[in-house]
Amino acid sequence: MNNPDNFRSNASSYGDQGSYLPAAKSNKPHLDDADDFAGESSIEKIDLSRQVSRSLSSEAVAMIKQDDGDATKGQLLQTTIVLVALAVMGIGFIIGIPWVSFAGAFVAAVISIRLLVQPLLPILRELFTDNETPILIASFGLILAILGLLNLAGLPQWLRYLYQLADWNAVGALGEVFGALGQILIAVLAVYIAWRQYVISRNLTIQQNIITQQQTIDSFFQGVSELVLDEEGLLEDWPQERAIAEGRTAAILSSVDASGKAKVIRFLSRARLLTPLQRDSRLGRAILDGTGGYAEDRMHGIRVIDLGVMLAGADLSDTDLRWTDLSDANIIRGKLMRCDLVKANLSRSILVGTDLRGADMKGTRLFYGKVETASPRSRTEPPDYRSGAHTGAVIEDASFAGALNMSPEQRYYCCAWGGSKTRETVPGGCEGIPNKLGR
Repeated sequence: MNNPDNFRSNASSYGDQGSYLPAAKSNKPHLDDADDFAGESSIEKIDLSRQVSRSLSSEAVAMIKQDDGDATKGQLLQTTIVLVALAVMGIGFIIGIPWVSFAGAFVAAVISIRLLVQPLLPILRELFTDNETPILIASFGLILAILGLLNLAGLPQWLRYLYQLADWNAVGALGEVFGALGQILIAVLAVYIAWRQYVISRNLTIQQNIITQQQTIDSFFQGVSELVLDEEGLLEDWPQERAIAEGRTAAILSSVDASGKAKVIRFLSRARLLTPLQRDSRLGRAILDGTGGYAEDRMHGIRVIDLGVMLAGADLSDTDLRWTDLSDANIIRGKLMRCDLVKANLSRSILVGTDLRGADMKGTRLFYGKVETASPRSRTEPPDYRSGAHTGAVIEDASFAGALNMSPEQRYYCCAWGGSKTRETVPGGCEGIPNKLGR
């Protein structure tokens, strides 16, 4: 058996040798002998490198300061030499010795160029990149080479010969002619610049007018929407509200161009404000049709906005009027050239003298009922929407030349009720179709 005293003595002996049982506690992590030696050597190396770097940096700073001082001294010396050389040049001029003046001027020029090179190099590097420098040098080289070749070819002698033979009176007259031509070219250039300024100003004015017009139209849309809709979202039949809405519409249609008019008409038509709606006889509210919309009543319905004569003589050329309701509208002597009238409703509208050349008539409604029994509107007779009597548009003296996608029914109606002038413009001719208008 082992003696505890012997064990303690052995343990103490191991601790004395720096083995597994340390003699005193330490805050450093446990390392073996090799690691301790490596750590101590690395720390010594780091300290040594820091001392070396400090000494090197101090030496570099001292060298830079010394170089700056030497450069300053050198510039001061060179400046002094330039001043002395200029003084020598002046003395040479005063005493009348040319070689002294030449020597002073030469020395001053050389030293001045040397002083200017150092500050000008960074500026030249900023102005010209590495790619631009060869191009610049090549340009100067080409110019100088061409001048040298022309000199070798005898150009100066040839110019001197021409100078001796020239009639300077004729040259003076020719110079006056060229001067007059130059003045004319300057005047033409000034006119061109003024014209370009006018064009730019006009384009800016047009763009500003378009923006202002669009803002006006947006305000109209918002105002009409708030006017015709109550809190429950139903169209009401208040005469005063309808009168104000019609007044706003008449004002906006008279103050916008053809594109603006088309936008207003499309908005009012798609909002069902131009369509005669069936209304409750007591409350005046529009009646729903059971399919998510309002029921139409062509015979007794009331429109929120009645266009009346707002479009008389209006210019709507080259505009989009698809799916618009222009029924009962007075468009007498209007301009609808090249309009897109696909699925537009023109029944009972007044198109007397209206220009419809090149308009797209695909699906355009000109009447109700059958074409054989349909007839234009009448001032005295009510319309019959079953037979089509008195439901058609008044198209006398209208022009349909070049109209697109005109159906046989539309062609028959235009030939029958358009009169002699209209019959001459209907695409496909009116042969075999009677002139029911009688004139």
